[in-house]
Amino acid sequence: TELGERLDPESFRQVMRRYFDAARGVIEHHGGTVEKFIGDAVMAVFGVPVLHEDDALRAVRAAAGLREAIEVLNTELEVGFGTTLSVRTGVNTGQVVVGTEERLATGDAVNLAARLEQAAAPGQIVIGPQTWRLVRGAVTVEPLGPLHLKGKSQPVAAYRLLQVRSDVQLMA
Repeated sequence: TELGERLDPESFRQVMRRYFDAARGVIEHHGGTVEKFIGDAVMAVFGVPVLHEDDALRAVRAAAGLREAIEVLNTELEVGFGTTLSVRTGVNTGQVVVGTEERLATGDAVNLAARLEQAAAPGQIVIGPQTWRLVRGAVTVEPLGPLHLKGKSQPVAAYRLLQVRSDVQLMA
């Protein structure tokens, strides 16, 4: 919203297109699928349509890769448009229902990922407890403590991603 107020509509569209292109490239590079773009948000899924044993790790690596891609993109956006982007990311793992014409993934796992994203500070990646259990041998995190999230009856354990090791392969 703030960016849209500062830029003319054509410049805003160009900035958003470059962001969405960068996000799609990183997500697809790690084996994910862009489910949809919602305003200025990107919703990606891993394991749909192709399931991998390490989809949680792929998702975390994609989140870290997107953060790095945004740093590079920001250098270009600063020069070309006098602006930069900041991204907050939530990563969660769990069962979802898919298969509608829009391939829309639905379920509590998706809702929790959205709440984790909302709890993240700009530039942060917050991962949920099931994701943490699946990737803990390949990441360094900082516990955020139990978070009280909208729509959740109980506090949720969450972790701020600090680093992802590229030399570790995990299998369930």
